[in-house]
Amino acid sequence: MALLKLLPPDPEDEATQRCRLGPAAFALLGAKLGSLIKITLPGGCCLCTAWPRHDSADGYLQFDLKCRTWGLTESQLRRQTASMDQLEVVACPKLRYVTVRVVFKNQASKRALPDMALQEMVQELLRKACVACQHVVTFPPILGNPVECIEILSMGPSSPAEAGLITPQTNVNIKETITLDRYSRLKGDGSKIQVAGLDEASQTLKEMIELPLRFPNSFKKLGLSVPKGVLLVGPPGVGKTLLVKAVTGEVGACLVSLNGPVVFGSRPGESEENLRRVFEQARDLSSEGPTVLFIDEMDSLCPRRGASGHAPEHRLVAQLLTLIDGFSQGDGLVIVGATNRPDSLDPALRRPGRFDQEIIIGTPTLKQRKSILQLITAGMPVSDNVNLLELAEMTPGFVGADLTSLCREAAMQALFRNCTDSILPVEMSNFHEALKKIQPSSFRSGIGLTDFKPVSWDRIGGLEDVKLKLKQSIEWPMKFPEAFVRMGLARPKGILLYGPSGCAKTMLVKAAASCSHCSFLAVNGADLFSPLVGESEKILSQVFRQARANSPSIVFLDEIDAILGSRSGTKTGCGVQERVLSVLLNELDGIGVKLIERRGNKAKMEHENQDSVESDQELELQEVFNKDVIVVAATNRPDRLDDALLRPGRLDKIIYVPPPDQKGRLSILKICTDKIPVDSDVSLADIASQTNMFSGADLENLCKEAALLALQKNQVEATAIYSTRVAPASTMSIFRYLNKHRELIPLAMIMTTTLSGMVYTSLRALRRSDIIIDRWHNPEPWEKVDPTQPQKLFTIRQKWEPIQELEEVRKVFKGRRRRRRRRRRRRRRRRRRRRRRRRRRRRRRRRRRRRRRRRRRRRRRRRRRRRRRRRRRRRRRRRRRRRRRRRRRRR
Repeated sequence: MALLKLLPPDPEDEATQRCRLGPAAFALLGAKLGSLIKITLPGGCCLCTAWPRHDSADGYLQFDLKCRTWGLTESQLRRQTASMDQLEVVACPKLRYVTVRVVFKNQASKRALPDMALQEMVQELLRKACVACQHVVTFPPILGNPVECIEILSMGPSSPAEAGLITPQTNVNIKETITLDRYSRLKGDGSKIQVAGLDEASQTLKEMIELPLRFPNSFKKLGLSVPKGVLLVGPPGVGKTLLVKAVTGEVGACLVSLNGPVVFGSRPGESEENLRRVFEQARDLSSEGPTVLFIDEMDSLCPRRGASGHAPEHRLVAQLLTLIDGFSQGDGLVIVGATNRPDSLDPALRRPGRFDQEIIIGTPTLKQRKSILQLITAGMPVSDNVNLLELAEMTPGFVGADLTSLCREAAMQALFRNCTDSILPVEMSNFHEALKKIQPSSFRSGIGLTDFKPVSWDRIGGLEDVKLKLKQSIEWPMKFPEAFVRMGLARPKGILLYGPSGCAKTMLVKAAASCSHCSFLAVNGADLFSPLVGESEKILSQVFRQARANSPSIVFLDEIDAILGSRSGTKTGCGVQERVLSVLLNELDGIGVKLIERRGNKAKMEHENQDSVESDQELELQEVFNKDVIVVAATNRPDRLDDALLRPGRLDKIIYVPPPDQKGRLSILKICTDKIPVDSDVSLADIASQTNMFSGADLENLCKEAALLALQKNQVEATAIYSTRVAPASTMSIFRYLNKHRELIPLAMIMTTTLSGMVYTSLRALRRSDIIIDRWHNPEPWEKVDPTQPQKLFTIRQKWEPIQELEEVRKVFKGRRRRRRRRRRRRRRRRRRRRRRRRRRRRRRRRRRRRRRRRRRRRRRRRRRRRRRRRRRRRRRRRRRRRRRRRRRRR
């Protein structure tokens, strides 16, 4: 198909609605001179009449943009081409009537033109124009023409024709007059904004914006005050700005956006001037129809007043309050503000009469995340194995922006996997890879975030009873809520895991968080304690606030005995620990939950109040609410915890994590050696029986040390871990081993014979002085035995501990103690010297200050004396002058 290069329109064809074509294009279209042609381009459509080119050249296309759809401009046509399929000859019958919308250049020109004159002007401007529905007719900038463009809303008679010709006999009906500013804001980019997961907030905002603007008389008759402002509160990326744009486009209101940081100016008074200009613009637009003034990032525009040294911000807040109070209820203007820090706003802004209503948008729940993912993946080639419900369960704490970034990263993973220009669907594995890189935005600057790999229950050996209790406390309330509601059970608020160190307490919590798809926040003493007074309590409250915003979540307090203090009479805790304990108790009881942190909706309330059990399909999408925050603590010293923390309703589920038994040790060894090559002669069961009271960490370290020893012995060329045991444990195991390795039977017989001969020879040649006495069977100490007398040989199990070596060791330890004492004395002396130096410096500084003060006082006195002298001299001079004048007058 032939391509036509788009060229700028000929200056002679301006406002003539002509299209310049070559002879070949005329022949292909079957068009005649003056035929109406519809040109369809990616940016929109255009109507023009066919005319030949002056140079009769083919391959080029020039047309005038007098009648086109909104959004199509000349800048979009530069360096573009069009095929012949995009050109179409359409019929153009004469129109009987047409309904239009007149767009003026500004508000002043709209008010200055009377209705009769406007009717005649529009009739004249549209004469002999070929138009179509939803097209705008533009006019060149002529002096005295106040009309910018005219939009065709409808035309008749109703016929299958796509376009029509306006004649002097056509009845032109003006339905609406509007300014160019409002018209461009209403049109926007021409696409409808879709929002998912914010149905309730969208409906509430729509009612608050639409009802007062559409039915103001009804509100007056009922005696109701129209709300002036609405405040949207929610975390970053949840969709506040997108929600306002979607609702204003749906109700047909004009949107005026105001970003807080953009208002600020460098000159004094410039910020207030910019703010007044925006409000004046919104007021002019509200006179033509419903208008919404959207103020984003209000916390930066209206901070809390009271701190000194912030006079510009205080003036800006006062100016904004004055402008809001200056609007009346019937102006058709609604102010919508958005912030993620409502506590930073000035309290005067949130009173009734200014921002009357507040809509709290929390982190999306499970059902909302699924609807958001459905909307995002609607335009993506997604494979059939992608389960959006499972993906929504794996993304707790993700907001709309995070989910968008997740889908984008998954698409990039599919693109990298393909490495070709062909389009492959996005697989579930791509989403799993993207989840490793994308984390919730609320966690990126939060406290307590830990980057850990997902852990399954199978990776923890033994402890089956502990696993079952954790599943019942954490997983079951989230996966089977209908059973808990039916039985009237409440899930535990907190769990305490206590037991020896290295028994997989932290690993158990990570496995519970991974399998239940919960957000995991870990807090330790280093993150919590701060040298600033009150900062530790603030950090703990912030951790719980972050956990509530990303529920369901688990707050893990490792080594809780070191974080919290006890308020008993033993005085084991300090003041900071007791204050942190008080904050933790308040958070567990729900006292620290603020109103803006509560998340839920009408569906949640109805679900909590109803007694009937829902169907399984509805329970799959049941929302996980903000109260699903569970505290899990771990310690190896439960006796140091406060009694108030261990009562029912707080850490009410106490689980003991014991060391693994023989069966558990065997499973742990199998897990630890699944990636380590082990020889066939290694018996894990024997190792498990010989490692009594070993913890999981000890067994893992044992496997690592064995692998390192294998590398060390074979000079980094080892391929497996083998057993170094020479003599088996029992006679049956000896026969079993020799039966397995029959080629060693002759060697074993030779070694046995040789060993027995060597033992006999050594016993016969043993001297009296070489006899070693057994300490446990000999009645006298071995130090008192006379080597000259014959003694009976009991065994060779003697633990040899020479007295000289013990004395040398004691001497070494005594020397170390002396050195430590000397070091302590030196440190004390140094501290005393430092204190003395500090005192001397302080005294010197005080003396210097006193001297400076004395010098200043003396200088002030001298200055005062000089001033007095000067004043006296001036008075004397004035008196002398007066006397001279008097004398002259007398003469």
